[in-house]
Amino acid sequence: MRRRPADVAAHHDVPFAVIPAGTRNHFALDLGLDRDDPVVAVEALTGGVELRVDLGYAADRVFVNNASFGTYASVVSDPAYRAAKARTVLQALPLLTGEEAPALRVTAAGQCLDGLQALLVSNNPYGRVVDVSRPGRRERLDTGLLGVVCVRVGSAGEAASLVVRPLSGGLVRLAADEVVVEGGTATMPVGIDGEGVDLPCPVECRSAPGALRVRVPRRRPGRARSRGPTADWPRVARLALGRPFPVS
Repeated sequence: MRRRPADVAAHHDVPFAVIPAGTRNHFALDLGLDRDDPVVAVEALTGGVELRVDLGYAADRVFVNNASFGTYASVVSDPAYRAAKARTVLQALPLLTGEEAPALRVTAAGQCLDGLQALLVSNNPYGRVVDVSRPGRRERLDTGLLGVVCVRVGSAGEAASLVVRPLSGGLVRLAADEVVVEGGTATMPVGIDGEGVDLPCPVECRSAPGALRVRVPRRRPGRARSRGPTADWPRVARLALGRPFPVS
């Protein structure tokens, strides 16, 4: 198994520097880095400060952002996904409610939920945002908790309503230090930070508090400073369902 850089850094307890690119672009956002200026991120190597942040694990696979199950995990496992993300996702959406729709069960925070079509487990919960220009933020990466977003819909119409009006039902949000996902099969596809893998069932997810030393620039203009008034649930629902985001 190829180990991820963050996993190697945590294993050897050495500092990890984040340069905004690819999967680390999302991680960089929640660290408060300027994703439009990677050169500033390089300054962390010589004049930065060190933070301790959590890592998430799905079985023995580390993730810095999230692990996805169900519909979206099937999408990222498709070879066509890398070349045409939006089209591949849209073609897979009927899997939400058809005969081949995933049927997941999750146990977390003393609750057991079944009949789920999609599930997103994040390294720290998605919180609230100040405005729609900064959606889908994790305000902290050191809570020692996993965020859990569960999707359960009965029709394509309910799925569409969930993306537009998340509070209409079908979306459950939890936070826990351990999450167990079952799928009624010997293995299940899982999207680990956007990379599709197959893991033995049940899949046990856990938080590793403070496992990663991260060096960041002293100046982090994008760092979240306060809690906003509303949660951007359309963004979170789109993540869980694998829906593409509008491009501004």
